[in-house]
Formats: sequence, structure tokens, C-alpha cells
Amino acid sequence: MYIFDHRITIEDRETLEKYLNGFEYKTSGLSFSAQYMWRDINQFSWDMVGDYMCIAGISHLELEEGIELPFLFPPLTATGEYDPKKLRETILEAKAIFDRDGHPFSLRLVPFHLMEIIREAVPELRWQDDRPNYDYIYLTQDLIDLKGRAFHGKKNHLNYFKKTYDYEYVDLTSDMADEAMTFIDEFNQRKDVPDHEMEMLKMEERAMEDVFRNIEAVGYSAGAILIDGKIQAIAIGGQLGGNMITEHVEKANTEFRGLYQAINNEFCRNVASRAKYINREEDMGIPNLRKAKLSYRPCKLLEKYIAVFR
Repeated sequence: MYIFDHRITIEDRETLEKYLNGFEYKTSGLSFSAQYMWRDINQFSWDMVGDYMCIAGISHLELEEGIELPFLFPPLTATGEYDPKKLRETILEAKAIFDRDGHPFSLRLVPFHLMEIIREAVPELRWQDDRPNYDYIYLTQDLIDLKGRAFHGKKNHLNYFKKTYDYEYVDLTSDMADEAMTFIDEFNQRKDVPDHEMEMLKMEERAMEDVFRNIEAVGYSAGAILIDGKIQAIAIGGQLGGNMITEHVEKANTEFRGLYQAINNEFCRNVASRAKYINREEDMGIPNLRKAKLSYRPCKLLEKYIAVFR
């Protein structure tokens, strides 16, 4: 269900980043690294509609019910500014494209600080809170230091790991793609999840292979922990604006106590020089994932909203 003519490709990276970086969107989905990683799973496509770039995709949050909902990201500007009249024209034209193809129209993943700009341009939109897609934003230094009582348990797990295992943290490169895919395959084999979640894992697995083979070309920040020379944990992220990195993927072999704390800690140490903040994306409404993300004490939850016409 591709809405627009253009797909997300490495060849179009410069054009896409002109708009993705044209405004401080701060949301995890609006970076080239995220768009490229999830382009097939979410069927992202783009086109210029009036003065703004429009990117459309499909939502999988309703996958359990067998529903795939098309949506439009907030239109992107290359100048850092929005003109209400022109923005209105773009949104109405995009809606006409959805209507023409028989798709319901909605704006999704709209950050709070952009909602008011769009509301001024298109007052007839009706807004609703999108809590499953709130981004969790952390101070990088907090995740490195793990200071205070709130982090006591995580610090204990991390210290246990460091004392117990002889490990090495390395930059993950495309030369290690085959080893990384072996890790992903083994990681998924250990999972016992409902069928719809396993379907998502298999889709993610295919996406990860492409990511591993294009780490440098896309500009990912990626690292791995090796134990006895074998990958047992990975973390992959991408730059989001001037002082934030989004961590798109973090996986670890739970047979090693403290390994999740270790990969998170090492990744943050290695990106700290270019990222005051770490965006660890959303929880998708999954209770255990929400609990885990809150346990790292985010400094901010970035609110996102859905808009539909009244």
C-alpha cells in the first residue's frame, strides 16, 4: 500500500535529509536512519506536495486485528518554517490523494510542538492523543552514570556482568553482517510470542539484514558486544537533529545477566560526544516494554498526536 511514487532509497538520502533535518521534529520516525530501516515494513513512500515533502506509511499497531492503516507523517519543511496557507494546501491535496485511492486519511506521529502549527493551518482537524507512540528521551549522561537509587538495580546488573564476563565492545560494521544475522536468528528462535508478534519479528529480521549490509551508507551508529569472539548483543541508532541519537534496535542474549544493561551503557558511551540526548523510541502500548523504558527514568516523554478530519 504505497501512497506516493517515490520509495525510501540510499540514492535519495540527500534529498530526504534536507527535509527531515529542516525542522527540529525530535521524533524517532523522522530521521533518514529510521525511514530507511523500516521502509519496507511500514511501506514508506514520499513525494513533494506543494511546498512540503509528504511521507506516507502504514501502521502495524492494529496488526493483531488484521488491520493495516495508511497514514501521513506531518508535512516536512526544508526551511525551518511553515506558512499556514501553503501548509493547508498541502494537507488538503494529500487528503485528496488518499481519497482518490480509497484510503482513510489521518495525520500520525505529530509531535506536540508541531500540532499547534498544523491546527492553525487546518482548524477542522480533530486531534487525539497517541500514547503508544510517545518517544522516550533520556539524558545520555544519565544512562552512562546510572547514579542514584533509581538506577541501583541496573548498576548491580551491569557490575555483575563486567566482573563475570570477558567481553569486548566493538563498532558494528557491514563486514560483520553475516555474524550479526546469526545473532538475530538465534535471538528470535529463543522467543515465545503470539503469532502476530512473531510475524513482526520476521519482518524485522528481513529489515535488519539490509541494515547490517548498509551501516556506513545509511550513516548508522552501531555497536556490538562480543563474548568469546561471538556477537551476543547489538545496538543500532541514527542521528536525529543536532544533539540527539535515536536508538532503533537494542537486543541482547538474556542468558548473560547484565548484558542488556551493558549494551545500553556501552552504546551511550560511544555516542556521547555527538548526542546529549538518547531517544529510545516508543513502547507501542506493550506493558512490559513501557515498564522497561520508564525504569530508565526518561527526562522527557515526547507527546505525539493523531489528526483526522471532523
